[in-house]
Amino acid sequence: MHPDYVVVGAGVAGLRAAIELAVGGQVLVIAKDSLRESSSEYAQGGIAAAVSDDDEVALHEHDTLLAGDGLCDPAAVHILVEHGPEAIEELIGWGAEFDREGSKLAFAREGAHSRSRVLHAHGDSTGQEIARTLYRKAASLPNVAFRSYASVSDLCVDDEEVTGVTVHDGAGRTAIPARAVLLATGGLGQIYRDTTNPAVATGDGVAIAYRAGAVIGDIEFVQFHPTALHVEGAPSFLLSEALRGEGAYLRNSAGERFMHRYHEMGELAPRDVVSRAIFAEMQKTGAPHVFLDLTHLAPGRVQSRFPRIYETCLAYGVDLARDPAPIHPAAHYAMGGVKTDLDGRTNLRRLYAAGEVACTGVHGANRLASNSLLEGCVFGARAGKSMLAWSTHSDRAHLLTARVEPGPDERVRTIASQYCGIVRDADGLRRAIAELQALPPTNMGTVAGLIARCGLAREESRGGHYRSDYPNKRPVAVHSNVRQGQDVWFA
Repeated sequence: MHPDYVVVGAGVAGLRAAIELAVGGQVLVIAKDSLRESSSEYAQGGIAAAVSDDDEVALHEHDTLLAGDGLCDPAAVHILVEHGPEAIEELIGWGAEFDREGSKLAFAREGAHSRSRVLHAHGDSTGQEIARTLYRKAASLPNVAFRSYASVSDLCVDDEEVTGVTVHDGAGRTAIPARAVLLATGGLGQIYRDTTNPAVATGDGVAIAYRAGAVIGDIEFVQFHPTALHVEGAPSFLLSEALRGEGAYLRNSAGERFMHRYHEMGELAPRDVVSRAIFAEMQKTGAPHVFLDLTHLAPGRVQSRFPRIYETCLAYGVDLARDPAPIHPAAHYAMGGVKTDLDGRTNLRRLYAAGEVACTGVHGANRLASNSLLEGCVFGARAGKSMLAWSTHSDRAHLLTARVEPGPDERVRTIASQYCGIVRDADGLRRAIAELQALPPTNMGTVAGLIARCGLAREESRGGHYRSDYPNKRPVAVHSNVRQGQDVWFA
């Protein structure tokens, strides 16, 4: 296969980039699993954009910067929110069916937002609707092809220039040359025991980029979603932030509401604050969870507004209309990743990244709720435009010598969960580094090791990174950077 452009990942960022690239040549989109299996598909709450009558781009910008806890790149945030309204118009034009109240779009409120600006689809299936819309658009373009159940194991590199990818599938291993490669592989939540992420979110994009020589930025910042279902035998199913936006309460094991003790916004505080508050309540009581209570909402409201969540919880024995749901935090989103500029470029020529795998600085130390789908649309499009600049085809495909063999990823999950979770300290992070180094190399082990190394180097608490031995923020916010063969540095 000799495509002009390779897109690794079939979520929102990858699909949006593929649409952009189709005008410049043949595009191959590679998916590790089926084309429907990505983190985008599991995004429930919605997509945030300042399009309502009582909202402003400047307010969305302010809320994003505030949630990022001093570490956002202001230029990246401005691009995100400035292009948000046109991204929504584009999706609607391509057939996205957002929920409406009469003829007007319906907006929900979520944590740390100062306005109700979150659009949603089919109640709680927003990511699925946006991914469906983008896939349908991409598939309609003759220059876009898809290859599912194929795993990209390495980048092909020649003198710090990426010339293609190495793909493993049922037919074996193949080197596919390309003008330029986009990593849109999503998150890394599977390195933790409890995560809201799908099974494909194993941090592959970060690992293969790191081995190729790309700079990894702010990887220590991992967001734990406060409210994942905690029922024996059930997965850590996400209970959307929009539930709290509708008025759900958080209660401890004694039935007491507790969020007001931790933040003035109560249940609508930023995610990192809510997760740490829940963690603290669980430690105080020794209980394995707290409760999310919607039983006071109007009859039928839960079923009509959140049909997917309601039915899933019901399947595991929890009737949200009658029963408070047992919940606890679970790994949800990586703020850091492969470092890029505002057009998706990495430090390696012809390698680009967009979406959760990328680190543009747009989320800072803590992502604002429902900004992830918007990021995929806005920065996926920008990366696609930027990739079109590569007009010469190269068939060079010199493979990296570093190989990753299947290994004990369950042990990786245990180490990451124990030492690199919601609360960290130097002793635990050092143990994590030592124990991970003793394991056979895997992508998940590589990513967990990067989180531990950068977390140890960052001697402060900020956003999704909390050090019990350094509980305060440093006066100046700096970004972490790490590259293969080099120590962590800050800039």
